[in-house]
Amino acid sequence: MLMEKEAFAIKLRQTLEEQLTLDHPIFKELFTAEKNWPLLKMITLEGYQITKYFLEYIENLFFRCPLPDHKRRLLYNLFEEETGRISKTKNHVQLMEDFIRAQGISDEERDAYRPSPQTQELIDYRRNACKGADTYHIGAAAVMIASEGQSLETKAGEARHSLLAKVYGLTEQDTLFFSVHQKEDVGHVREGILLVSDICTTEKMQQEALFAVKHTCQLFWGMYESVAQKYWAMKGKNGASAPLEQAAAAA
Repeated sequence: MLMEKEAFAIKLRQTLEEQLTLDHPIFKELFTAEKNWPLLKMITLEGYQITKYFLEYIENLFFRCPLPDHKRRLLYNLFEEETGRISKTKNHVQLMEDFIRAQGISDEERDAYRPSPQTQELIDYRRNACKGADTYHIGAAAVMIASEGQSLETKAGEARHSLLAKVYGLTEQDTLFFSVHQKEDVGHVREGILLVSDICTTEKMQQEALFAVKHTCQLFWGMYESVAQKYWAMKGKNGASAPLEQAAAAA
């Protein structure tokens, strides 16, 4: 049956919180007391691939939004992504590039990197959903709830930027990309839930939106799994570490 808006909104939030990507075992490896720069580099360069396309998703959601109030909110989101004026920082892709440079990774190496098939699947899924007239609710759920919701995750009560600063000695300026999103995306997720609740007017649309949230979170997990498999393969070649299954069991 078609859920009431309030009940549907609660269900969207619950679905987002069912699978937190920070629970992936690779983050236990990343946030140990000892710095692991090679692993941080691998996760960062993979993550940069999805950051590059986020503005495109918001542009399409803004352009196709059928509800004036939500369209206005998306405009603010779009403006901040492009300029950083609201947070008094800079373009959000540039913030991510600052984080990459802080690790000593050159622009040439960054631009030469190609996403894993799992990461490309995540990119394409959201892009296709945002561009389709009949899949707007799916794109909104995937981007505004599942994707923006990644920034809200914490590990033992600490956000990504706090953990990065503590373990890797990175400065507040270095990790602005994460701290800005951790603050802003609280509102963005709330707005996304309201938007999806308003535009899903049939049971079928509601179920498709719920699936989009769950599937997008699973695709994020798959992206980190691709990094983990590459990392453990590299460690295996160096004769150093246990397979991923052992790390997962210990997490």
